[in-house]
Amino acid sequence: MIEVLAPGPLSTIQDLGRPGYAAVGVGRSGAADRAALTLANRLVANPEGAAGVESLLGGLTVRALRQLWVAVTGAPAPATVDGVPVGHHALVTLRAGQRLRLGAPPSGLRTYLAVRGGIDVPAVLGSRSRDTLSGIGPEPLVAGSLLPVGPEPPDWPVTDFAPVAAPPGGPVTLRAIRGPRDRFLGDPTVLRRDGWVVSSRSDRIGMRLTGNVIPVDPAAGSIPSEGLARGAVQLPPGGEPVVFLADHPTTGGYPVVAVLLDADVDRAAQLRPGQAVRIVLLD
Repeated sequence: MIEVLAPGPLSTIQDLGRPGYAAVGVGRSGAADRAALTLANRLVANPEGAAGVESLLGGLTVRALRQLWVAVTGAPAPATVDGVPVGHHALVTLRAGQRLRLGAPPSGLRTYLAVRGGIDVPAVLGSRSRDTLSGIGPEPLVAGSLLPVGPEPPDWPVTDFAPVAAPPGGPVTLRAIRGPRDRFLGDPTVLRRDGWVVSSRSDRIGMRLTGNVIPVDPAAGSIPSEGLARGAVQLPPGGEPVVFLADHPTTGGYPVVAVLLDADVDRAAQLRPGQAVRIVLLD
């Protein structure tokens, strides 16, 4: 088992989500940065969809109750084992009683901790992910939480280190295609102009952009509620776009004017409040 000594601002258990339930109003959820969780699992030779810990802005401290092998990926939160620095994107041994602590990352938002064997809490609808919108899945971690670790997989890790660039701390360009209701957008260049920043009201449900306003053309008409996808860029009446992330609702009544490329949804999940953003529409 792993004992949580401090959870930081928000730490949740996440895997790759629970697909197939949107028709009954349950979203997929799962890791906000799927590429980071997948890499962490590969480093410890877990199946890619094994459950790990998603930590927001560091502060997570855990203690191993037996010898474990772990990997840390995502936002580069300084990691130490009993005060000794250890690397990211690398295989790390935790002996029984040792403590792993994550500091505050200088860039990025979410750091992932994978344990060889995976976090083996009970699954809900086929997934161990916490959905912060619906409340489905294991509760967010608190001091004193005990996390069972599953049986070690038969394969042994084949690499000790996998270098990956840290999430950028400056302006970021996200790629998208036009959405099904792009007629509400008007000028398609408005999303890429300077001045858009990530709002402090962003979370795992969605990333709200602020700093500009897109005038909504009343002549474009209105729409009934319709299905939403991860990466959808929705335009509410106030004119400030919302980019939906892992815990997005399954339906919505505001127009989807663009949809991020799948790889760029993971990048969006690492953007911090106040960070400058452009969205470029591709042909």
